[in-house]
This record gives sequence, C-alpha cells and structure tokens, in this order.
Amino acid sequence: MELPVVVGVDGSSPSLTAVDWAVDEAARRGLPLRLVYASLWERYEGALPSTGKDRPSEQVMAENVIGTATERARQRNPDVKVSANVLPEDAVSALLDAGDSAFALVLGSRGRGELKELLLGSVSLSVAARARCPVVVVRGDSAGLAGSHERILLGAGDPGNSGEAVRFAFREAELRGCVLDAVRAWRRPANQMVGSLGVDADSARGEGERAAAFLDELLRGAMADHPAVRVRGAAVEGPAHRVLVDRSAAADLVIVGARRRVGYFGLQLGRTAHALLHHAQCPVAVVPHRV
Repeated sequence: MELPVVVGVDGSSPSLTAVDWAVDEAARRGLPLRLVYASLWERYEGALPSTGKDRPSEQVMAENVIGTATERARQRNPDVKVSANVLPEDAVSALLDAGDSAFALVLGSRGRGELKELLLGSVSLSVAARARCPVVVVRGDSAGLAGSHERILLGAGDPGNSGEAVRFAFREAELRGCVLDAVRAWRRPANQMVGSLGVDADSARGEGERAAAFLDELLRGAMADHPAVRVRGAAVEGPAHRVLVDRSAAADLVIVGARRRVGYFGLQLGRTAHALLHHAQCPVAVVPHRV
C-alpha cells in the first residue's frame, strides 16, 4: 500500500500554498494526496450533524475549507489521486496521528488565526518537532516555492540523526533532476581561538579537513545508490544554523535530520532545525531518525 502525502489545511493562505507544494511532491513520487482538516465542532455540539439552515457554523466552515482545498489540488494536477477528511481532533493531534500512516506531512508556515508577526505557527512547530514521518513546512520566496533554483540543500548533521535525511535528499534531487548541495558546518574549538596566526591556521585547516572527510563518508553510500545525482559537498566554517539559513536563499528545499527518542513526548528539534523552520528562505524538510 502506498503511503500518501498528507497536507494539513485550515483555509489560510499558507495552507493553500502548502497544498500546491504537496500536489507537486505527490506527483513527483507517484503517491496519493490526503487533505486533512482538524475541527472539534462535532465534539462540542454533542450530537449528530444537523442539516439545512441549522447546521453549525463550524461544520459549514469545515466543509468549505476541505472543499476549497480539494478543488485547488485537483486543478493543480488532475492526475494526482486526492482524498479529504475532516477529523474531530485538535490540529496537532490530528496531524500527528495522520503522520503515522503517511509518507510525509506538509504544512503551511502559519495557520488561520496565527499572528502575522509570528515567524512560524505553533501547530507547524509542534508537528515538526514530534512527527514520526518527514515534515515539510512550506515557506520562503516565490523562486524557492517554484523550484526555479534547481538545487536541494542538505544539512549534514551528526551520524546518529542524518541517515534518513541523506536518503530523502538524494531521492528528492533525483526526482527533480537537480543538484544536491551537501553542507557540513564546522567550528574551531574555543581553546584553539587564541595563539599565533600559524597555529590558528593549522587548527582551522585540520577542522575543515575533518569536516570534509566526515561529509565524504556520510554521502558515500547514497552516492553509489544514486549515481545520476550531481552532488556538491562543502565543509563551511560557522554555526550550522546560520550557514544553512544563508544558503537557503538559493535552494528549493533544505533538508535536515532530527533525532526522535522513543518514549519521549516533548519537542525534539535541534537548534539548526528550529532556526530553519523560523528563518529559511525556502521550504524546510525535517526528516526524523528514531533512536
């Protein structure tokens, strides 16, 4: 059974942009698309839905939201199989449950009712930090949303949380026929920041070489499995979150891994993923790795 691409909708403009992105992703991967809208009106009404003019306003809203999103998806690509559900749960719970049987969850950067000043909606942040499948938060400028850069950016993190992200990135680059830029950020140790210029230069060179060797090792298997993907690796000095946010301006998607500790129910996002979700200039994929 093919797992669908699931997109959360709520009638907001960011969620409709997420629908467009999700339709294109489902088409690339040959997967069905499932639209999910969470509404608690049934629970609060305490009775079966009424008909006619007496229908609750929340029921009408739910039908309008899911209907508009469904029509938009079908107009975007009639060949993608689309299903839609209104779920009687809060948004975070509904999306996390849907993610258990999804290839990926796709969300807008902000939902209906979120303050415009917020960089990222609370639902998107909570789901990205807890889902057991890849989560894509659709954000950024028009070039990145349109995929016109023809470039995927992979943030190469620790070996313990990067394996699934590497595989996801290579497959995405292969399907799009674009370049994969893999970046490993490094920092020289604080105790090597002082001393003679020669010592500083040697220590920096050594750290850069270790980062480059780490990147080569991390990518070797995936490169053998996907020989058609053009890969550009780079070891870059600087904080990983700043390096990747800066480079996201020339990418169509930035991908990072996230460790998921079994039995731990709190938010599980590192600093780099958190920064990208708030500041990246293109869509962000957070790919979990369970430990």
